[in-house]
Amino acid sequence: MEGNKTYNWKPVKGHIMTKWADEIDPQNTLSKYPRPQMVRDEWKCLNGIWDYTIESKEAKKATSFNNKILVPFCIESALSGVKKPLMPDERLWYKRNFEVPKKWFGKRILLHFGAVDWETNVYINGIEVGKHTGGYIPFSFDVTDSLIDGTNEIQVAVWDPSDAHWQQKGKQKLNPKNIYYTPSSGIWQTVWLEPVANSYIKSFRVTPDIDSNTVTLKYLINTEKQLNIKAVISSDNKIIETLTKAYDEDMIIPIDNAILWCPDNPHLYDLTIELLEGEKVVDSIGSYFGMRKYSIMRDNKGIKRLALNNKIVFHNGPLDQGYWPDGIYTAPTDEALKFDIEATKSLGFNMIRKHIKVEPARWYYWCDKLGIIVWQDMINGGTCAASTLDMVQLMVIGKNMRKDTTIKAYKKAMRSKKASRDDFEREYKEMIDHLYNFTCIGMWVPFNESWGQFDADRISKWTKEYDPSRTVDHASGWWDQGTDDLQSHHMYFKALKMPKISGDRALVLSEYGGYALRVDNHIWSEKTFGYKKMKDSKELQNAYISLITDQLFPFIEKGFCAAVYTQTTDVENEINGFYTYDRKVLKVDEDVIYRVNKELL
Repeated sequence: MEGNKTYNWKPVKGHIMTKWADEIDPQNTLSKYPRPQMVRDEWKCLNGIWDYTIESKEAKKATSFNNKILVPFCIESALSGVKKPLMPDERLWYKRNFEVPKKWFGKRILLHFGAVDWETNVYINGIEVGKHTGGYIPFSFDVTDSLIDGTNEIQVAVWDPSDAHWQQKGKQKLNPKNIYYTPSSGIWQTVWLEPVANSYIKSFRVTPDIDSNTVTLKYLINTEKQLNIKAVISSDNKIIETLTKAYDEDMIIPIDNAILWCPDNPHLYDLTIELLEGEKVVDSIGSYFGMRKYSIMRDNKGIKRLALNNKIVFHNGPLDQGYWPDGIYTAPTDEALKFDIEATKSLGFNMIRKHIKVEPARWYYWCDKLGIIVWQDMINGGTCAASTLDMVQLMVIGKNMRKDTTIKAYKKAMRSKKASRDDFEREYKEMIDHLYNFTCIGMWVPFNESWGQFDADRISKWTKEYDPSRTVDHASGWWDQGTDDLQSHHMYFKALKMPKISGDRALVLSEYGGYALRVDNHIWSEKTFGYKKMKDSKELQNAYISLITDQLFPFIEKGFCAAVYTQTTDVENEINGFYTYDRKVLKVDEDVIYRVNKELL
């Protein structure tokens, strides 16, 4: 029997839940196609009930699997059916059985993971097929040679030290409070199988250019043969362009009279890419793209401002952390994932800053489809390595520390710092590669405040060279390095003020607000945190209106070209959201806030 179909799964109680928790079917969990920009007809979802066990970190194998967990929800979540922390000295082991459909025989079989946090080893029928480090980016292995005819066994071993190590972990903390939250260890995105031919399309890049009315396609093909690539572009079910070239040549395809993508008209073109051997189609993927351009322009006063499609557009949106009370990092359903974007649009925003998290691909798909600009943060390692180094430097001053012990600790901290920075740059590039094709993404944000920030000027310049199609906020909030494209400020607690513009850059208010309202029966815990607490919904709404009309609006004419309000929803103890954490209560009048926000655009 595949998986564990007889296990009586149920969420673990103890905290508030979203309404979607009741809709989860453990035999059909998050079963929408997980990679909407590279769709093949055949695939097999491996989400569902798996066996699991926890061993010591040093254990080379699991001794028994006596427990059940619902994949892809992290072990700390209620929806996993477990809701317990994974400690840094522990390793989480998963196991399940599966069968390969007989019609796939003769093809290569790829095993995909949407995301697993953090260090992952994968075994098929006792054979290690691959290892991956990183908690946010998809990865896959060709497992063909390890498979057998009949029942196969997969085991996944995961070590996730959360904030006790130097890796990129965002706001995850073993002892969460205030602006830090529950960790998300292990598998937290979809696991799935896919058959491909011996020659197949591994990846591709699509780059629209509205100034030349073209779209450029680049691709990476797994083949030893001389093959051709055929691209078919259609709009509203009507083919508008077809082009065929050798597989190792880029395509530049004209798009006459292009319909431009924007939040008010999120038009997308359908794209089919076929790999051809003569006339035979060896591989075929379905995709889409939008014709749009992100840039910076000067207004009639010479002030630099953000632009979309060669028109100045004020970017106005909330900080969106992507946490869920029942799924932690993982939305309960695809409808839940979509809800946050729809809710943001309904409040009159045209942008979301995705804060220190990379979402499943379907989240960006919904942003493309529904029409909202995304500022994408990189996941920061936080201050773990830096704090360790500071601590060691302070220890040097101490009188009771042996000199050799201090030197060893200092060297260890320096090694951790280098490892963390190398890891950051690797995963940052992987994030850009992974998200490059999504139409909605208009901004890369490599660093938030001082959270592990280093060489921000160099990394910003590298980003602009690697992806010139987006703008870059090199240091959101603090430690401005003076580099292009933006001068970025965070303002909390006090009234907004107009900063002095430094350098010839666009000026953005990349975090502000944080007005907090506690809604009883919809809170994570009795101990709550907020930047500026309100007594009721009326006071919150009036304070937000005043913030926009009396404080922000006058500064827009003077230079502010974007604003990021904190935040979409409450997150655990932090109650700064428009919505409660369970998404059941909107704390303000939707129509009123919609009208106020639309005045900014």
